[in-house]
Amino acid sequence: MADLLSRVQAHVRRLELIPPGGEVTVLVSGGADSTCAWHVLRELGYRVSTLHVNHGLRGEEADEDANFCRELMGAEIVDGRGGTKEEELRAIRYSFATDRLRATGHTASDQVETVLYRLVTSGRPTGIKPKREDGVVRPLLPVWRDETVAYCRAHGFEYRADSTNRDTTRGLIRERILPLLREIHPAADENLLRALDQRPTLPPALAELIASPVGSKRLDLGDGVQLVREYDRAWLEHGPVTLEGRVHWGGWMIESELVGLKVRGWRPGDRLAGRRKKIQDVFVDAKIPRSEREAWPLVVRGREVIAVPGIIEADGVHAVRVRDDATEGAEYPDAVPEEGGSRAKHGFPRESEPKARRNAD
Repeated sequence: MADLLSRVQAHVRRLELIPPGGEVTVLVSGGADSTCAWHVLRELGYRVSTLHVNHGLRGEEADEDANFCRELMGAEIVDGRGGTKEEELRAIRYSFATDRLRATGHTASDQVETVLYRLVTSGRPTGIKPKREDGVVRPLLPVWRDETVAYCRAHGFEYRADSTNRDTTRGLIRERILPLLREIHPAADENLLRALDQRPTLPPALAELIASPVGSKRLDLGDGVQLVREYDRAWLEHGPVTLEGRVHWGGWMIESELVGLKVRGWRPGDRLAGRRKKIQDVFVDAKIPRSEREAWPLVVRGREVIAVPGIIEADGVHAVRVRDDATEGAEYPDAVPEEGGSRAKHGFPRESEPKARRNAD
């Protein structure tokens, strides 16, 4: 039993389900699972109260369940009549005590049944969340159902059994399908849980970037690439890369002998040095497709954009588009000339074109 307690404690602490020594209300049915949850959480030092929802669907048997919960666990009994389908009954149960942290007795066995059901019905091996968005927690997910039964017996607790349980879809999975799977492989239950653990998940840093309430956040992806999120927009940002001699950036070769220059990707709000015009408007005027803008290189000095390769050039900075399979034969529209900047083509300079004309007309 000590192992069971330590597993539950580790699960609760790792996922921060219940504050240390905090209050929690266990939703009890009288079954072995919720009875075990009630006692285990008390043993672990949490301040535990209990709540039993009587749906009134099984007449005297339902009343006996309520009396059992009241006498053994001091449960508060509430009237939960009004539904017949399982999802309706679940919604009713979770509608009570919403001002408190609530816990249920869901176990690893329930997790296996849920994974199997959802895999068959939706093709996705999703399971029971350790913590719901409404604050309901599941501290017994590391524990199997036969362990909760053994725990109750070891402590001398009687527990109730739902006589209608075998008529439900979950009962069908539990009583008929899983036994057949165990005949195929004795570790069928554990393997189903392993499939749940191996689902593709977001890296923690990416999940934090998405969930962060901060308006602007950056995630370093390595190799000079960052994922940037500002409110409801996100984009990849390349660089900055120090421009020393020659730099290859995507389909561009950029070179300069000037010092203090860097190459990076476009950022919302970027403007041409000494002018009010935004780089976004430069892209629009030059008819650069939206899909290409975020990867288009900019040459900057500090925070100032001094050149946009292929569109706005600067003295001492030379850029050419490098031919590759993706750009072979591609045509780019003429750029719109800017005051103080030279006009350039987005395409490749012709080999017969004088070098001076490659930089400015």
